[in-house]
Amino acid sequence: MKTAYGAGHGRGDRYSGASFATRSPVLAQHGMAATAQPLATLIAVDILKRGGSAIDAAIAANAALGLMEPMACGIGGDLFAIVWDPWEKRLSGYNGSGRSPMGQSYEELRAKLGSRKGIPQRGALSVSVPGAIDGWFALHAKFGRLTIQDILAPAIQYAREGYAVSQFVALHWRENMETFAASGDIEEFNNAKKTFLVNGATPVEGQIFRNPDLARTYETLAKDGRGAFYEGELAQTMDAYFRRIGCPLRYEDLAAHSGEWVEPASVNYRGYDVFELPPNGQGAAALQMLKVLEAYDLKSMGPGSADALHLMIEAKRLAYEDLAKFFADPDFTNVPLTELLSDSYAATRRKEINMRKANPAIGPGEPKLVDGDTTYLTVADRDGMMVSFIQSNFRGMGSGLVPDGLGFMVQDRGELFSLEPKAANVYAPGKRPFHTIIPGFVMKDGAPFMAFGVMGGDMQPQGHVQVLVNMIDFGMNVQEAGDFLRFRHFGSSEVTGLPANGTGTVELETGVAPEIAAELQRRGHKIATGYNSFGGHQAIQFDRQHGVYWGASEMRKDGAAIGY
Repeated sequence: MKTAYGAGHGRGDRYSGASFATRSPVLAQHGMAATAQPLATLIAVDILKRGGSAIDAAIAANAALGLMEPMACGIGGDLFAIVWDPWEKRLSGYNGSGRSPMGQSYEELRAKLGSRKGIPQRGALSVSVPGAIDGWFALHAKFGRLTIQDILAPAIQYAREGYAVSQFVALHWRENMETFAASGDIEEFNNAKKTFLVNGATPVEGQIFRNPDLARTYETLAKDGRGAFYEGELAQTMDAYFRRIGCPLRYEDLAAHSGEWVEPASVNYRGYDVFELPPNGQGAAALQMLKVLEAYDLKSMGPGSADALHLMIEAKRLAYEDLAKFFADPDFTNVPLTELLSDSYAATRRKEINMRKANPAIGPGEPKLVDGDTTYLTVADRDGMMVSFIQSNFRGMGSGLVPDGLGFMVQDRGELFSLEPKAANVYAPGKRPFHTIIPGFVMKDGAPFMAFGVMGGDMQPQGHVQVLVNMIDFGMNVQEAGDFLRFRHFGSSEVTGLPANGTGTVELETGVAPEIAAELQRRGHKIATGYNSFGGHQAIQFDRQHGVYWGASEMRKDGAAIGY
């Protein structure tokens, strides 16, 4: 097999496995968790050992991550999940995304924006209803075993007593708060500074951080349940804060919120059934990429080769043009998902790929209408339940707005609405914005094979595809597949209405050999290096032959996989 691994200066030698991998997969029989923070992973495993389900453990980990990884997630954001139910032998999907303010019309939003071309990245106009808490309680009602009090207890204790801030989190925490401080769009920032600064500065790596306000919020949820957040004490606090600062979101928006159970969409890729959630998320773009790629012999091209990278980049560009045109809240628009994922449509789109040259004019196709920052985690339990779980405040830590005394920041997901009147994703009252966060799941011969995700904005579909190609085409194990070098293409058309920027830009990790980068440039790709956000991969694979879970958490973030 051809190889094109760049030299890793300073990297030590491994005695087994691939030289580029950072460690071996974690193997265990009874349960496994993989999150972006080792303490959260340990909490999940402790919940499993106490008899909790995979869902109980995922909620406990997510609550901890809202404290320990606030630059990526928190209960002011949304969540999505795919769950394998070992008793009913089926996958269930949950869309826990919130909606725009019902009391703000398109015309009123445009008037507030004045001459601005889009919705601000931060501040009151970017806020949509937080759906994460609804998601916790919906998933728990269906799959939970332990009480919510028991599930939230570890995060409450850490929030009150403190934890040591980890390396990646410390870096991005500082960068986010600096960005907030420089923004002119945040109506009220003192609450955020009070919550997330220690003696006027963000915590550094190894420093102990406490969030007693968040501890009290979690205690209220443990005592009073979902209703406290959407109709009770917490909802009233948020409403009063929003009114004071001029945010259009209201108590009525919170009280009206509900997520929904959805059927995951899927395609078969070389004998593996790959599942993603349907729009308003972007998961189907990963499925479109796989449909285009399945006609090519990637294995013979070799991992990290110019041919393999070029092909995946072009497949990404094709899929993202369709994403920009068609993906939106299905309650407001007809998303032609069946046709977008069909064999015939993939064959049509494939004709736009030239293996020797980047297509300079890729646009959306014409299917027949027949019908930042994020945290990803995954947990599997002794009964065979597996959950693929993703949760986010969107860009950075969110909007910059922290309701009085609650200890969490509300999301800025509303930034992703388009202002183009005829766009599928155009702003409307009570509408769910386009979503970047996507959980992935793979089945093989009717049985669960892997729960996985690659967090990181528009990196996610292209990251999903790269991990799957690494495993299915190139034979890497679940850890190697996440550690292997990545590309990130950006500059495609955007769901917000921004047009494509030529052929876009291809960011390459330093592991890509210089001659490979030069060849991609010769084929017409604009190449850049030095970008530091190629996503973060967690995964749990199930080895049916031996009855063993294989866990992975890659080296780009602080995370860990732990099993027992």
